[in-house]
Amino acid sequence: MSVEKTSPATSGGEQRGTARPGRRTPLIVAAVAIVAALGLTAAVGLNGGDDKPAPSGAVAQVSGGTTTTKAATVLDRPFTKPDLVLTDTKGETYDLRERTQGKPTLIYFGYTHCPDVCPLTMSNIAVAKKKLPKADQEKLQVVFVTTDPERDTAAELAKWLPAAGDPSFVGLTGDFSAIQAGARQIGIGIDPPKKEKDGTVVSMHGAQVIAFSPKTDQGYVLYGEGTTVEDYAKDLPKLIKGENP
Repeated sequence: MSVEKTSPATSGGEQRGTARPGRRTPLIVAAVAIVAALGLTAAVGLNGGDDKPAPSGAVAQVSGGTTTTKAATVLDRPFTKPDLVLTDTKGETYDLRERTQGKPTLIYFGYTHCPDVCPLTMSNIAVAKKKLPKADQEKLQVVFVTTDPERDTAAELAKWLPAAGDPSFVGLTGDFSAIQAGARQIGIGIDPPKKEKDGTVVSMHGAQVIAFSPKTDQGYVLYGEGTTVEDYAKDLPKLIKGENP
């Protein structure tokens, strides 16, 4: 397992797009582990008629064939959208399945004190989103679920998300065990943040973005931490239509 260490004093409002490559070491999760094991960086050819969801906590199955020109990994068996009812940045109850039903949705688990990967991911998606036509921008739902709910309150998320990403992004917080269970449903592993003797906080979490189709509400595309603005900009128009990138 890889870890990300942050100081308790680290500010959640880091500059957008600022990365520290030496510290970009998120937890590798089941869905990506199987890709790496097969030597795949991406896969294509999802059968549009195959709407069977992967069982809760199951390892993602990846389409056959490889390509180094695509950032997306298309899954043979899409994930069912996590059954999560949490609290949004307004302090109101947010039912993930209900509120995003029938909408193209990107889901990411991370935390505001992350030094690099989380703000960079949100920034990349935000920049790519701005390249879309206005109507498509309004359709796209981006949901950031904290892996550090003790520090990431609704107010903290409300302050951090507009700076790291976009004011329209949904930020969710709540009980850690519920968040962890929801992440596991889509193959993402997260551990409770731990404070070391020197005061630094160690956080371990998967750094993948899962795209959910507006047609089936299934998570059928996975993006790793190396996905660029250009990658998202190229794929978002298709994801919004529920098509394979």
